Amino acid sequence: MNVTKILEILRGVKCALNRRTHVSLFDNINIQSRCKSKLSRPNVIETNRYRKSEEEIGLFGYCILGIPITTFILGTWQVKRLRWKLDLIEKLKQRTSAEPIELPTDLNELKDKEYYRTKVKGKFLYEKEFLIGPRSLILDGEAVSEKGGGIFSRKAGSGYYVITPFRLEDRDATIMVNRGWIPRSDRSTFKMEKKITDPIEIIGIIRATEKRPPFVPDNAPAKGVWHFRDLYAMAKVAEAEPVYIELLAGYGTPQGPVGGQTKVTLRNEHLSYIITWYSLSACTSYMWFRQFVQKLPLL
Repeated sequence: MNVTKILEILRGVKCALNRRTHVSLFDNINIQSRCKSKLSRPNVIETNRYRKSEEEIGLFGYCILGIPITTFILGTWQVKRLRWKLDLIEKLKQRTSAEPIELPTDLNELKDKEYYRTKVKGKFLYEKEFLIGPRSLILDGEAVSEKGGGIFSRKAGSGYYVITPFRLEDRDATIMVNRGWIPRSDRSTFKMEKKITDPIEIIGIIRATEKRPPFVPDNAPAKGVWHFRDLYAMAKVAEAEPVYIELLAGYGTPQGPVGGQTKVTLRNEHLSYIITWYSLSACTSYMWFRQFVQKLPLL
């Protein structure tokens, strides 16, 4: 083997070694770049997944979320209404069971005295009395129709209140007194009852005027038809002050109208409304969670 061949072999080995070093160097560079990309990728993926989560819920999902929120607000509002109604019922009981007050000289003061008892003395003016109705019979502060019957169940389906002007003895004034309830069948014969013509002391509950209830026809004073308690219009017909009291049971005439026609119980269904709204809020919240949260891609 000559020198020339030996030099060629050495040059080939050197080139092979150089090529191998070059490849390993670039391999290290590629590995480092891949590591760097792997280290920086999770942040990108996490951001993309967060954006994807928002896209998964979408405008429709957030609109549906308004249902449990709204029902929760309604339930909370009913809690406040329940407290208000309980306070009103307690105030009503206190007023209707308190000692009778004297009728004030200034009758305008009665605007803030509704449901208070008052004691007055005078005479009934039967010639100007009229009827309001139809109305249900009230016993012990509750409508018989709501109680579901009783001794008056056969005739308590519908009837009328007998409103009679009452001339006060201690002053020059006339008020209106609801003497009680009569059945519809006695509408044409109620004026034949035995009258009390002597001065009498009575106790009644003060009531204020009322607005026309929904679906109730307007009053027709010219025809003597009254469907609701409009004190100012009634006072013109009765030639009396716009003062109205409801006679307590026991102060009426024998075989006459049934007294005590003041309803002292108030409808209170707020607790059931609270349960309903909060239950709807809980159910719809769970459904929204299952539909829009649990189905999101895992981070």
